[in-house]
Amino acid sequence: MGKSESVPEKVAWVLVRDGRVLVTRCRGLDVFYFPGGKREPGESDAETLSREIVEELRSRVDTATMVHVGTFETRREGDGGTEFRMICYTAEYTGPLVASSEIEESDWFGYGDRARVSAVDQLVFDALHASGQLP
Repeated sequence: MGKSESVPEKVAWVLVRDGRVLVTRCRGLDVFYFPGGKREPGESDAETLSREIVEELRSRVDTATMVHVGTFETRREGDGGTEFRMICYTAEYTGPLVASSEIEESDWFGYGDRARVSAVDQLVFDALHASGQLP
């Protein structure tokens, strides 16, 4: 990516348990998303993920256990340029998974719930399904 290219990015947590994946829905929205968020200036992926999960779910990710799942992008119509990029990690955690005030609800989705998540999240669902993690 060139320095002049400004693509919105999100660092996301992909937590899979028993063939289901953790998703959240912000207040006022109908679509679910993987927990996580945008990087603050100067933050690493680990710092971003750690901060966002505390803010959203009051849990602490163990950044030493972070494993890159993949980087997923949606494309703009017409020119095919990148519209949005999501950098996904798995990681162990401590503490409860309790939704904060900015999160309306959290849930565990299987692959059959794919239509209820955002377009970029659907790409992650597909990758997890293809790898057998999300039957």
